[in-house]
Amino acid sequence: MTSRKLVAVVVTYNRLDKLQVTLARLLASSATELAQVVVVDNASTDGTGDWLATQQDPRMTVLSSKVNSGGAGGFAWGMRHAMERFAPDWLVVMDDDGRPEPGALAAFHALADDKWDAIAAAVYFPSGEICEMNRPSRNPFWRLPEFCRTLLGGGRGGFHLDPAEYRGAGTAIDVTSFVGFFISARAIQRIGYPDPSLFIYGDDGIYTLQLTAAGGRIGFEPGVRFEHDLTSFSGAGEVQRGRLDPLWKVYYYHRNLLILYRLAAGLWFWPVLLVILPRWLMKARHYGQDRRAFLRLLWHAVVDGLRGRTQVGFDQVKHWSGKG
Repeated sequence: MTSRKLVAVVVTYNRLDKLQVTLARLLASSATELAQVVVVDNASTDGTGDWLATQQDPRMTVLSSKVNSGGAGGFAWGMRHAMERFAPDWLVVMDDDGRPEPGALAAFHALADDKWDAIAAAVYFPSGEICEMNRPSRNPFWRLPEFCRTLLGGGRGGFHLDPAEYRGAGTAIDVTSFVGFFISARAIQRIGYPDPSLFIYGDDGIYTLQLTAAGGRIGFEPGVRFEHDLTSFSGAGEVQRGRLDPLWKVYYYHRNLLILYRLAAGLWFWPVLLVILPRWLMKARHYGQDRRAFLRLLWHAVVDGLRGRTQVGFDQVKHWSGKG
């Protein structure tokens, strides 16, 4: 087993029941496996802050934000704090409803330290099925086999890992999520921290693709297994009947996707844009009386995405949505 100092970063917002399970799982590991846990409370209003204030485990540090800075802001703050205060060799990041399965951290430590600069865990639902939203991918614009499969109608399966790869050995990837993402200190020195102004959606994809573009090696390791507890998710506040809710999420979702597509596609970006823009415009039919607000948010998202402009205040976005 390789000796390396590992620190976990957990970002939470209004999911105290899930957070309690995740922290119990993390802190059940030995100090050799996990040196510290940094929890970023993103201005929760469900009693999370009060409960965290009662916890006495010396391996847990709590950062309490006065405002909800989104997943991007939470991870950027938590990762920076963990590196500056604890000087770990590696970080592992996750949402409050994501957690390592028993043995996952030991499996991570058993890997050779110089094999990868970052590692994506194999993420499953508690039922044992592969969690689709956390399935890593390879950039089809950089890799010919994935490009051909995608071009020939493979959809997500054209560039996301095949389920068979969850039973094989470790393999190189380009993009992954922040549920069960291990990143080395040397990789952070190479590219820095996530952009907090991305707020939500796509921040993990952009960050991991930037690492790959900078020459970092990201590996998918099936033996390092995580659980993503989405089984009780009702869909409230997210995608309902083809629409994003609350409405302001339209802006962040499409702006950040545009930034990700541009990074991924390079010179192919403009042809790709001609394909995706009509599809996005067609989503207006799902918004009923909010159709005008949807189109306004989409317009600003496209303009800012093309400009790479991320320094847009949340109050401004809510004003565009008409719900501010």
